[in-house]
Amino acid sequence: MKVLLINGSPRVNGNTALALKQMAEVFQEQGIEAELFHAGKEPIRGCVACGSCYKTGRCIFDDLVNELATKFEAADGLVVGSPVYYASANGTLVALLDRLFYSTHFSKQMKVGASVAVARRGGCSATFDQLNKYFTISGMPVASSHYWNSVHGTAPGEAQQDAEGIATVRNLAKNMAFLMKSIELGKQRYGLPEYDKRSMTNFIR
Repeated sequence: MKVLLINGSPRVNGNTALALKQMAEVFQEQGIEAELFHAGKEPIRGCVACGSCYKTGRCIFDDLVNELATKFEAADGLVVGSPVYYASANGTLVALLDRLFYSTHFSKQMKVGASVAVARRGGCSATFDQLNKYFTISGMPVASSHYWNSVHGTAPGEAQQDAEGIATVRNLAKNMAFLMKSIELGKQRYGLPEYDKRSMTNFIR
């Protein structure tokens, strides 16, 4: 089994990386392959609503988004970590996720998602909610821990002192590993749920 972890922080070895590495360590202990990508410093532009991906199945901007799309399709789970900027996720990460989820047309049904927010002090809950919305619009079960997935620290490495935060993300990885393994067994025995046909409507019709 495979998990893709995306670090949305511009700091390669900052506190977001520290939290995700704790999770990767747990995944490896659980026999799950974990691949960590640092995306926070990449020049990733936002979606321009060109519609090209509907014809080609990939984003017209051939950057990290298309590279991650292949890895996301092959993964059983996705973890997204972000520092908190103005009570929200890093703009680079948001641009990446907007394009990654919109331009990929493979089924994400029952891939497990999890998000981690890292802050000096406040805004973690808002960022956590923001990131989870990518999963909940895509048929992806959201893994949880014993507390909301937030870690605190300012200077690089300082998050290691947040014992509660580190325990939270490690237990998140354990729960996520269990959920992925359980879903795989369920798929083997029962298959995936059959969805009703989707009707695209808006508020005027």
